[in-house]
Amino acid sequence: MSAAAFLRLRQVCLVAADLEREAARIASTLGLEVCHRDPNVAKYGLANVLFPVGTSFLEIVSPTRPGTTAGRFLERHGGKYGYMVILDCDDPERYRRRAESLGVRVANAIRHDDYFGVQLHPKDTGAAMLEFNSTVGGADPMGPYGPAGPNWQRAICTERTRSLLGVEIESPDPEPLAERWAAIFERPVHKLGNGGCRITLDMGTIEIVPSTSSESVFAGVNLEVADQAAISAAAKAQGCAVGDGTVSACGMRFRIS
Repeated sequence: MSAAAFLRLRQVCLVAADLEREAARIASTLGLEVCHRDPNVAKYGLANVLFPVGTSFLEIVSPTRPGTTAGRFLERHGGKYGYMVILDCDDPERYRRRAESLGVRVANAIRHDDYFGVQLHPKDTGAAMLEFNSTVGGADPMGPYGPAGPNWQRAICTERTRSLLGVEIESPDPEPLAERWAAIFERPVHKLGNGGCRITLDMGTIEIVPSTSSESVFAGVNLEVADQAAISAAAKAQGCAVGDGTVSACGMRFRIS
């Protein structure tokens, strides 16, 4: 691994049947501002919005026509759970080769302008689609990031939500799933006291925790927040579920610490 190598949890992608309604709920609850709507997703039958969460991103996509992969995901899960875990890195091709050497198929490769992304098949990764991407000049977290548009930095709002700390995967068998993801990432697995596992990246963590469900799912996002009380109050006002240190929106459980 070269001195310049990095692998960061950079973006999470959720799916909604009603894009504008869920985007408004996320914006109001977490105090975030839309930075971009990416026209490049239209060819996949999708519309989207992106919110900066510090120097990371929360994306919501919504099908605009029948027969999309995201639409099938939405139908299968009834509007629950996350769709994609997206990592930026110094060399997506390296992770592509690594995945293929492990028998993990590439579902899609995306090239436009200064951006390149490799998406892995969710049937091979389990729980969520994984993407590795890179943007020219994007080694600096405040630098360019292709999916977020040219001026995403102007939309950063940290008065209520400061940063994206990690994601939480629920699995009936956490250790094998953690080992599979860790092998792709070339990172170690740390076992947790609750029977779960953690993979630590250069920015952000992935926790895989036990569940009683029959399949592995992307169930939670862990946030660093500045105003937990304001987030909980806003979530209640939006009709979102509020728990002990959590709020739920767009099918996702957000831990607010």
